[in-house]
Amino acid sequence: MRHVSSEVLKVIESLVTAPQFATFLIASLILAITPGPGVIYVLTQTLSQGRAAGLASVCGIALGNLANAAVAALGLAVVIAASSAAFTVVKFAGAAYLVFLGVQALRARPRAEARAVSGRMSPVKLFRSAFFVALLNPKTALFFAALLPQFIQPGDAPLAQTFFLGSVFVVLALVTDSVYVFAAAGLSSCIRRHSRWHPYGRYLRAASFMGLGVYAAFARAPAGK
Repeated sequence: MRHVSSEVLKVIESLVTAPQFATFLIASLILAITPGPGVIYVLTQTLSQGRAAGLASVCGIALGNLANAAVAALGLAVVIAASSAAFTVVKFAGAAYLVFLGVQALRARPRAEARAVSGRMSPVKLFRSAFFVALLNPKTALFFAALLPQFIQPGDAPLAQTFFLGSVFVVLALVTDSVYVFAAAGLSSCIRRHSRWHPYGRYLRAASFMGLGVYAAFARAPAGK
């Protein structure tokens, strides 16, 4: 068991020191901070019920996203173990899907993706609701399945790599969503007076998705088994 843990830590260390990891962090941070359904959901709960409600929603969404990342990691590990050709197909399919998400973000009209619930809910109920909102969103699992293959090294413990990268993304999103909650709680009166969401966030999000897709299509594939 200790030997397995040591090998996993070595794989993660190798992944973190790879040049692609910096690209992954930058792309993940940009995607996490640009307003999307998750950000709008937590802002809605914060503005309608306060900071505690927003933080409970952030934690629920993070746990749901982590579950989706785990499912994607398991599926990708099976594909990578099957053959390098299958992994290449998944990798380029993921790149195409990321470009598609970019086009969708660009074409989407700014609108509120989540509405405040009527009446007040306890933090436990808000956490549970946010968890299932994230868990049962098939686009989240598809997003992880498209994003993660672009940054892993197929020859080294694919399950550990994919789950680690997914966890890093989830933690980044949890931190940035929490910042949004504290900012919204402190500036709630100002935000309510200017209720229209800023229209330019979707352009940054679209550029991030498309850039990831192009990067994946033209980046040199890592050595396989």
